Amino acid sequence: MYREKIVITGLGVVAPNGNNVKDYWSNLIAGVSGIGPITYFDSSNHRVKIAGQLSNFEPESILDSKDIRKLDPFSIYAIAATDEAINMSGLDINSINPDRVGVTIGTGVGGIQTLEDQQGVINQKGARRVSPQFVPKMIANIAGGHLSMRWNLKGPNQTVTSACASATDAIGMAMRLILAGDADAMITGGTEASITGLTIAGFANMKALSQSNENPTKASRPFDKDRNGFVLGEGSGMIVIETETHAKNRGATILAELAGYGSTDDAFHITQPSEGGIGAMKAMERATLDAKVNLEDIDYINAHGTSTPFNDKIESIAIKNLFKNHSNMLKISSTKSMTGHLLGAAGGIEAVASVNTILHQTLPPTINYDTPDPDCDLDYVPNNAQNNEVNVLLSNTFGFGGHNAVICIRKYN
Repeated sequence: MYREKIVITGLGVVAPNGNNVKDYWSNLIAGVSGIGPITYFDSSNHRVKIAGQLSNFEPESILDSKDIRKLDPFSIYAIAATDEAINMSGLDINSINPDRVGVTIGTGVGGIQTLEDQQGVINQKGARRVSPQFVPKMIANIAGGHLSMRWNLKGPNQTVTSACASATDAIGMAMRLILAGDADAMITGGTEASITGLTIAGFANMKALSQSNENPTKASRPFDKDRNGFVLGEGSGMIVIETETHAKNRGATILAELAGYGSTDDAFHITQPSEGGIGAMKAMERATLDAKVNLEDIDYINAHGTSTPFNDKIESIAIKNLFKNHSNMLKISSTKSMTGHLLGAAGGIEAVASVNTILHQTLPPTINYDTPDPDCDLDYVPNNAQNNEVNVLLSNTFGFGGHNAVICIRKYN
């Protein structure tokens, strides 16, 4: 049955190693890490003192100071990334039908900085001092609400929360909404601003985070034998997707095709992936089936690759179990080695990286890959970018609760 192509026409990003698409991509290709000491709060009493914070990010270029005070950082990041994505797409907000353009955005925890700040206020100053802006700054759907109001987007608007799979699920569901006829174009991706004392302490106490505080840029080391946990990051990655007809009719430059989406749940454990990576494997398989491509057509995988001992091993097993002999031909890398793990926004910035991989026919590396692990024995594009033909790729994201989400992106023809 014929299905119209869904194409990607705009990209936007704010990430620990770049506050726009050009800088982010350049730094990925150069192997530049955005991980450093935490400066947002006093981490002296914490086990973990490092994170992937945004650097030299200046939202004043697109938002006035009064609006910034009313927004949690996770909303600010989404607005900044969306502004870039819409500008790149050439989408003329004044000439489109606003009822036919919507927003689907992923976030893991929403406005947790606001939640922690206001908890401090009520504890120290009492209930009457809690800000009336508390609820509208904190709730997880509010970033998507701000996007719709800023650009007058009156189509479908939802927020997806599926832990670290949130942004990829959001992108996949946005594609489904267009295919269902509910919209002609969607703004989609993810945003997260969760580098707080409480979040760091929670992840650290469950032994999920790397404690390599002495050398932050070396702490995230996916697939390396000496990996010892992920590094928390923050930011937003947003893309503009639309039907091929809608894009062509308005003369848009088409960057790539969003060809397929697969989603599963392990139904196994709240934090550990299922035995043999069966859930991840099925999500990858569903994405390729949805895209109507053969497994042998996949050239590259932007891996979930968190740098935790269990995840990287299981993801490698899942890839080998699905792709069989072709797994030895695949190129695989984890850009989390340079950005850290953005939780619900991970799939957003990794979708931006994936589109650039196709546009530039260049593979971003997995940095800090020094000691091969017998349990992770695939080609992880170690330490240096590689020029390589990439026509079809997968972007993997897996999350607590057993959520698995994968998108397939294809070179546009």
